[in-house]
Amino acid sequence: MDTSALLAELHAAKPLIAPSLLACDFAHLGRDVAAVQKAGARLLHLDIMDGHFVPNLSFGLPIVEAVRGVTDLALDAHLMITEPARYVERFREAGADMITFHAETVADPVPLLRRIRDLGALAGISINPPTPVSVLEPCAGECDLVLVMSVMPGFGGQKFQPEVLDKVRWLAENFPPDLLLSVDGGLNGETIAPCAAAGTNLFVVGTGLFRYPDYRGRLAELREVAESARGAPG
Repeated sequence: MDTSALLAELHAAKPLIAPSLLACDFAHLGRDVAAVQKAGARLLHLDIMDGHFVPNLSFGLPIVEAVRGVTDLALDAHLMITEPARYVERFREAGADMITFHAETVADPVPLLRRIRDLGALAGISINPPTPVSVLEPCAGECDLVLVMSVMPGFGGQKFQPEVLDKVRWLAENFPPDLLLSVDGGLNGETIAPCAAAGTNLFVVGTGLFRYPDYRGRLAELREVAESARGAPG
């Protein structure tokens, strides 16, 4: 699927809940991927950690390739790594449809965003809680997705930091309306609502999904919370 078609498909399905595979059962990876796809997920979030940019190691290219081999869902490779420019081609070749890197890792994000688009993938950029949203101003119109981290990246199950919602509001007001605006970190049935009210339309959920036995019911519940909160005072 080309990027324009994928982007249109994702926008048509908003609000989107993106299961974060960091929280799945890696002994049964294929089973969990199939289960969330059957439950109605439209894309999967894959956290790539290098033990340097973040204080943890997760998984890399072989897992992206393995997931690509068992699903046709869109895959967003979230590169929490120090030198993303070295690896974007390889993650695209491994099957990533969306590649998101951190603004903190590059001096100028625009050339890398353009390079990712040239590879035929959707281009995303992310910022950590301490990073001012102003660093993203040059990226308006150059990216398909902005991911606002609501926790410091590296480990799942952290507590949501509501102060990042000011960044979401600013992005919703100042970036193009066709932006996929995402939040990642501590999202659940309680924290999705304020994110949606602030303008979030893509919600990365790990333990807030995978710890529930009924993935279909949980995805529907989270989408309903997001739908109900959209347009509410945020």
